Amino acid sequence: MRYVALGDSFTEGVGDPSKHLPNGVRGWADRVAEGLARNQPGWEYANLAIRSKRLRHIAAEQLGPAVAMEPSLVTLYAGGNDIMDIGTRVADILSQYEALVDGLAATGAQLLLFTGYDVEVSAVLSPLRRKNHLYNDGVRRIAARHGAVVVDFATFEAYRNPRFWCPDRLHMSTAGHKFMAGQVLDLLGVPHGIAPKHKKQQPAPTWKQWGRDQYRWTADWVLPMFARKLRGVTLGDALAPRWPEPVRVPPRKGLKKLARKAQPHHRLP
Repeated sequence: MRYVALGDSFTEGVGDPSKHLPNGVRGWADRVAEGLARNQPGWEYANLAIRSKRLRHIAAEQLGPAVAMEPSLVTLYAGGNDIMDIGTRVADILSQYEALVDGLAATGAQLLLFTGYDVEVSAVLSPLRRKNHLYNDGVRRIAARHGAVVVDFATFEAYRNPRFWCPDRLHMSTAGHKFMAGQVLDLLGVPHGIAPKHKKQQPAPTWKQWGRDQYRWTADWVLPMFARKLRGVTLGDALAPRWPEPVRVPPRKGLKKLARKAQPHHRLP
């Protein structure tokens, strides 16, 4: 029983910090691996995902190692960064995506594919929604052709809650990662105790607060992101996969018990 996770920051776990784990994050995939092991001891887990990776990087760097591991379960979330790149065509993105799925499906593993959520980031980025909708339709068609399970993130109403998102408005928070882990385990038919905590809804911000938040978000996240694009660098350039080789997941205490034995890793920038 071997679970292999591929993708970008979504699967790496960005937004769910943990100083005890590789790359300084935990994430939904770690939580799924732990849920599998608690339900049925003996599961092994590898996570090859690295933030900022495009489809071409995932195909070149993650597909071969994943196939060589002979997985019984594979999750793939990929393509979101390609959609956000200026000038990319959805048809080209889906062509690369299906080639990746073809390689993974050939392993005979149970395959879970994810649609992408329409993040309420800013009206400036609203044109990306059409690309995202076309991409999601393509993912569903590709999943149907390969007999894969769709984790239809795009339809999860719970993510309308701002508490499920980080200050950058693009990555899930710890609460968002926990909820996603529960959704994946539900689709796998694995019992778990993950449930969102219900907190009092915050009052709507005033216009002054909204303007201040927009300014801070632009300065802290948007401008640095475009600066990296201009320089041709990404936040994942200096990072290695969090769990590059399959590890046996302890049914108790989970992956933190193994963190000290993991390969040297980088912290969050």
